[in-house]
Amino acid sequence: MAEESNKALSLVVLQEKLTFQQRQLDELNEVVLEQQAELERQRREIERLAQVARGLLDRTGEDLPHEKPPHY
Repeated sequence: MAEESNKALSLVVLQEKLTFQQRQLDELNEVVLEQQAELERQRREIERLAQVARGLLDRTGEDLPHEKPPHY
């Protein structure tokens, strides 16, 4: 009878550990999803800024000046 009680207790402990690990996995997954969304937002912003920079270069028709400013 004690052996059955130990097995039942062991099963309960394993179920608790599994539940805890599942909760941790769900939380980690949520963090990964949030980070992916942030990376995608930053990628779009970088692309937008690159388009603005290209547009400025196209408008001037020349590359940015490579001359030193007058205070050098």
